[in-house]
Amino acid sequence: MRTKYSTINYKDALSHNGTGRIMRKFPTVAGIDMSGTVETSADPRWKKGDKVIVHAYDMGVAHDGGYAEYVRVPGDWIVRRPESMAAVDAMTLGTAGFTAAQAIHLMLHNGLAPASGPVAVTGATGGVGCVAVEILAKLGFQVVAITGKAAEESDWLKSIGAAEVLARQSIDLTKIRPLGAATYAGAVDNLGGDILAWLLSMQKIGGTVAAVGLAADMKLNTTVAPFILRRAPARHRQRQLPDVAAPDAVEPAGRRLASGSRARPGPHDRLRGPPDPFRRLPERHGAGAHGREDRPRLASLTRIGRPAARCAR
Repeated sequence: MRTKYSTINYKDALSHNGTGRIMRKFPTVAGIDMSGTVETSADPRWKKGDKVIVHAYDMGVAHDGGYAEYVRVPGDWIVRRPESMAAVDAMTLGTAGFTAAQAIHLMLHNGLAPASGPVAVTGATGGVGCVAVEILAKLGFQVVAITGKAAEESDWLKSIGAAEVLARQSIDLTKIRPLGAATYAGAVDNLGGDILAWLLSMQKIGGTVAAVGLAADMKLNTTVAPFILRRAPARHRQRQLPDVAAPDAVEPAGRRLASGSRARPGPHDRLRGPPDPFRRLPERHGAGAHGREDRPRLASLTRIGRPAARCAR
C-alpha cells in the first residue's frame, strides 16, 4: 500500500524519545496508523486502487508503520476507507478520533445522557481529548475541559464545544477524598494516575468513566468507595436481564405433576431465565436497605483504545 497520510500519536512520541519500550524490534519505522491506497495485493479481498486505512495491530511497534512511503501488512489488518472519505480526513481523525468515538459510544451504552449532568474530559487539548470534546458537545453534553494549558487554549477549547475550561493546576491532587462532591456524570480520561482517582471520587451516582490513557501515570491509587456508594440504581442493572412474565405465561419448569396439575410455583418460576440476584426482595426476606432498587451500581471504568499526543488542527 502507498501511504498518503499518517498521524503523530502518543505511542509514536514515546518511540521517538525512547521511553515506554514501544518498539519491540529494531529497526522499525514508526507510525501506528496510515491512510492510502493499495498498490498490489496477494489477498483477493484487495485490489490496486482500493482506498484503505490501517491502524493498531503491530503497526509501528513490531512491524514497519505509517511513516514509511509504502507499507506491507496482512490483509486482515486493513479497513476499507469509504469512497466519500479523503485520506487526509481519515488521518485528521486518526487513531485519536477512533479512540474518542469508541469511548463515548461505550459510555452512552452504559446509560450516559445529556440530562445526566456535565462530562469531564482530561488532556482536552490532546488528540483524543479535543475530539471527545467536539463529539460530546455535538451530542448535547455540557463538557468540562480539563487541561494544563488553560491560559493558552481556553478560547480554542470553548470554540470546539467546551462549556467550561478547568486548569489542571487548580486541582489539589494531594487531598483526594474517597468521595468528593458528586459533580460529573462521566469522564473521558487521558491521564491516569491521581487525576483519574480524583475523577472517580467526583462522579455522580451511575457515573461512567472511560480511562483511555496514561499520560500522567499508569498507576492508580484509589478506593472502592465510588464503586460501592455511587453505582447506578438497580433498575438500570436490570435492563438486559430477563423480563418477568405474566403468572400463566411460562410453564414452571419441572413442576407439572403426573395428574396434570401444577405444584405451587417457586419464587423464580416466573422468570424467563436464571434468577436475578439484584431484584427487589420482599421485606419479610430481610431485604431492608440492601433490597432497595435505588442502590447505585458500579461506576464503569473502561480501558479503551490508544491515546494520542496532540490534536490535528
